Amino acid sequence: MKATLLPDRGVVKVAGADARRLLNGLLTADVDKVAPGAPRFAALLTPQGKIIADCIVAAAPAGDGLFLDCPLALAPRLVERLNFYKLRAKALIEDLSAALGVLAAWDGGGSTRIGLAYPDPRLAALGLRVMLAPHLAAEAAAELGAEMTAPESFEAHRIALGVPSGGHDFAYGDAFPHEADMDQLAGLDFDKGCYVGQEVVSRMQHRGLARSRVVPVTYDTPPTQGTAVRAGDKPVGTIGSVAAGHGLALVRLDRVAEALAAGLVLDAGGVPIRLARPEWARFAFPDEARAAE
Repeated sequence: MKATLLPDRGVVKVAGADARRLLNGLLTADVDKVAPGAPRFAALLTPQGKIIADCIVAAAPAGDGLFLDCPLALAPRLVERLNFYKLRAKALIEDLSAALGVLAAWDGGGSTRIGLAYPDPRLAALGLRVMLAPHLAAEAAAELGAEMTAPESFEAHRIALGVPSGGHDFAYGDAFPHEADMDQLAGLDFDKGCYVGQEVVSRMQHRGLARSRVVPVTYDTPPTQGTAVRAGDKPVGTIGSVAAGHGLALVRLDRVAEALAAGLVLDAGGVPIRLARPEWARFAFPDEARAAE
């Protein structure tokens, strides 16, 4: 088993009598279903349905509020936006990132009594996460029976699984949840009540309007993040994260499908790339087989 402290993750706490009701009316997941050991992947959206910030919502066994495992750089903005919507709700919203960090542990099983441990709700293969004081990370890893590694090791694992990361594979404030594959990774609940941006999300779901998505790719030579993906002379997307022969790219599915059907090779800055369908994908994937005919 491997473990690492994730330097780009922060923690926001939402406590009080109205904490669940407040978050349930704002986030894309059903927060009423969050329980100790049963977190939810969620996002706060703009009214236009674009992602302000995504997070994992976890609950402590003692029931002392809800904890949001979120991008460190976005924690202050997340607190600001939640407070904007709070109005008269009885809820205290705090950025605890100065005191708490997030440990990721994967490729094995184990448990720890240190901090708040919870499985990654996006994909079982992503493993376990633990909110804790950073100086306790090595002790928690030892309890888990995990070897401490560099953060790049977890990044390579995430990228190999094809799981997008905001700021690398899509832009906060500019991407819809479907484009970030949140519908595929348990980040959208279509049975819960209303939340900010719900109408747009529901329309994309029921009308199949998600023309762009983050998809996994493979390559022989690493392309540069941010490089345009092209099919012939036409741009069809942008390269995101890359590591150890695997990468992610935000692409227009229809344009990629047309290019592959025409026998064109996708490239990023002159580097050939190949699509790699992830096991978790349930959306219509561009048909590479037709390109080989």
